[in-house]
Amino acid sequence: MENTEINDNAALIVIDVQKGFEYEFWGRRNNPDAERNIATLIDAWQETGRPVVFVRHDSLHPGSPLEPGTGGNEFKDFVEERRGKGSGPEVLVRKTVNSAFYGEPDLDAWLKGAGVSQVVVVGIQTNMCNETTARMGGNLGYDVLFPLDAMHTFDLAGPFGWTQTAEELTRATAVSLHGGRFARVVTTEDVLEGASAR
Repeated sequence: MENTEINDNAALIVIDVQKGFEYEFWGRRNNPDAERNIATLIDAWQETGRPVVFVRHDSLHPGSPLEPGTGGNEFKDFVEERRGKGSGPEVLVRKTVNSAFYGEPDLDAWLKGAGVSQVVVVGIQTNMCNETTARMGGNLGYDVLFPLDAMHTFDLAGPFGWTQTAEELTRATAVSLHGGRFARVVTTEDVLEGASAR
C-alpha cells in the first residue's frame, strides 16, 4: 500500500461495537483480530488527541440483540472502558439506521464544526453500517479510510437462494468502496504508520 497520510485531526468513527453482536443470532463471523485492531486504533487516536466518534445502534425492532435497555445494546467492554479517556474531542452518536450520518447528534455537523475532512471507519458490520457510513462519507466529500482488518461481518443469505460468506462479503465491500472511489481500503498498520508519521 502506498503511504497513507493521516491528518492531525482525522476522526476515528467506531461503529456499533456492541455486545449484541456476540450473540449466536448473527451466525458465523470473520476476522477474529477485529477487536484487537479496533482497540489499537482507539488507543492511537486518544494518545494523539485526535477526535473519536463512538456510534451505537439503538434498534427499533423489539427483541433485537441491539435493543435499547438490554445488555446487547451496550458497547463491548474494551470500547466502554476507553470512552472519555482521550485528550481530543469525543462524541457519542446514537442511530437507528445503517448510516452513522443519520443519527443524533448530527455527525456531519459535528465533524465540520471540528474542521475534520478525513475519517477512518472501523467497527461492525463491514458490509452493513460500516460500508453505508463510508459511502455516505465519500458522497459528503470526506476522505474516507477503511481499514478492513479493524472490522468484521457475518455470513448472509440473500435473494434467489444466494448466500455469501463473511469473507466474500468483506471482499465485495472492499472492491466496491475502493474501486468505486468511495473510500480507500487500507490496513490497521497503514493507518497507524500514517498517524505516527505526522
